[in-house]
Amino acid sequence: MRAVVVERWTEPPDLRVSDIPPPIIGPGMLGVEIRAAGCNFFDILMVRGQYQVKPPFPFVPGAELAGVVCEVGPGVQGFAVGDRILASTQLGAFAQRAAVPSVAAWRMPDGMSFEEGAAFPIVYPTSHAALVRRTQLRPGETLLVHAAAGGVGLAAVQIGKALGARVIATAGGPDKLVVAREAGADVAIDYRDPGWPEAVKAATDGRGADVIYDPVGGEVFDLSTKCIAFNGRLLVIGFASGVIPTIQVNRVLLKNIAIVGLHWGAYRQHDPAKIPQAMAALFEMYERGVVTPVVSSTYALADAAKALDEIASRKSIGKVVLVP
Repeated sequence: MRAVVVERWTEPPDLRVSDIPPPIIGPGMLGVEIRAAGCNFFDILMVRGQYQVKPPFPFVPGAELAGVVCEVGPGVQGFAVGDRILASTQLGAFAQRAAVPSVAAWRMPDGMSFEEGAAFPIVYPTSHAALVRRTQLRPGETLLVHAAAGGVGLAAVQIGKALGARVIATAGGPDKLVVAREAGADVAIDYRDPGWPEAVKAATDGRGADVIYDPVGGEVFDLSTKCIAFNGRLLVIGFASGVIPTIQVNRVLLKNIAIVGLHWGAYRQHDPAKIPQAMAALFEMYERGVVTPVVSSTYALADAAKALDEIASRKSIGKVVLVP
C-alpha cells in the first residue's frame, strides 16, 4: 500500500510517499480502507520530532481518519466489513489502509461524507470536552474563541452556540472572520489589530469574556488575561504560535479566574467512559445540523507536504484533509 513514511525527523516539505506492507490486524483492531485523513498542527510537530510523543522510526503520521472497514480483528464486536467509520488513532492515517483500535472507531452518521468524518474525531471532542467538561459553559455566558477559523476553533464556535453561549471569535483577516461568522459567531474581531482585547471588552460592556478558548498560546494567552471576566475560565488548548506562555499568578488571584487545561487524548487513559458520551452528544448535534465540519482543502496523499504547509503558514480555514 502507499503511505507517507517518516524515517527521520524532518520538515514537512521533505515528506515522501512510499510502498509499504499493509498493517496486520490483531485482536481488538479494525482494518480500514482510508477514504480521507484529517491533518492537524500536531502532525507537523510529530514529523519534526517536536511533539511530546516521539514514535520510533519508521512511522506513518496522521491521527484521524474516515473510511470503510475491510477486516475485523479477533474479539471485536459491533463492527462488520463494509461499515463506514471515523476513528482517531495515534499514528497511521496518512496511508491507504490503517489498523485502528475498535474502541477508537465510530460508525459515521448516514449523511456524513468521508471528508467530514476525517475532520471530526479529534477537534470536535476536544472542543466539546473543553467547553462541557472543563469549563461547564452555561447558556447566556460569553465565550471568546481564538483562531476561530481553524479546525478546533470552528468546532468551538459551533459547539458554543449549540450550548447557548454568546460567541466572540478572533481570527486573522477578513476572509477568516467571515467564516467564523458563518459558523455562528455573534462578534468577529481581527486579532492582528493590537487593540483586540479592548474590542472584546467593548463587545461585553466592559465585563470581559466568561470563557476564553485559546489554542494559540504566546502573546494571545497573555492578552486574554486583560479581557477575561471576573470568575472567568481561560482554556489552554494548544500552542499554535510556537510559544508556551507563562502568567503572573497575581492576575489569577485579582480577577478570580481559573486557568484550565484540556488534553483530550489523555481521556483514553484516565477517564475513557467520557469518550463515548462526548461522541454521542456530538453525533446528535451533527444530526440536528448545529455542528458541521468545515473542510476547506483536500489533497492527494502525495501532496501531504502541501497540506501540512497550508496549516503551518496559517492559510488554512477549517480542516485540511488528505484523500488517499
